[in-house]
Amino acid sequence: MGKHTAGYLAHLEEDPELLGWGVWFVTLADNNQIIGDIGYKGRPDIKGIVEIGYGIIQDMHNKGIATESVKAIMEWAFSSGQVKKIVAECLIDNLPSINVLEKLEMTRVSIKDGMIHWEITNNRHR
Repeated sequence: MGKHTAGYLAHLEEDPELLGWGVWFVTLADNNQIIGDIGYKGRPDIKGIVEIGYGIIQDMHNKGIATESVKAIMEWAFSSGQVKKIVAECLIDNLPSINVLEKLEMTRVSIKDGMIHWEITNNRHR
């Protein structure tokens, strides 16, 4: 179990309201092999903003898995009624992540310290 997964589970014991706002595993449908993780870096803040993060093993890049997985949990977050905006960040040279975030129509909002910062707003809250 990864360090961030263990940390999430420990925090979940303290605060059951975190359920869903942490780590989710990405698995292959045919054999349930874990090929990555995806999730949120905590609950939405007071403004309804939540940060997403993800990682897929390199052998599974360029198969649409990250895009499909991120899209699914973005839809989950927006349907919760608690999220107005989802943000993300990636290294300026992380082309696979840039492609995923562009496909999901996230907007680049800034570049700072070698990181591109992205956001997307829930259409229901515009």
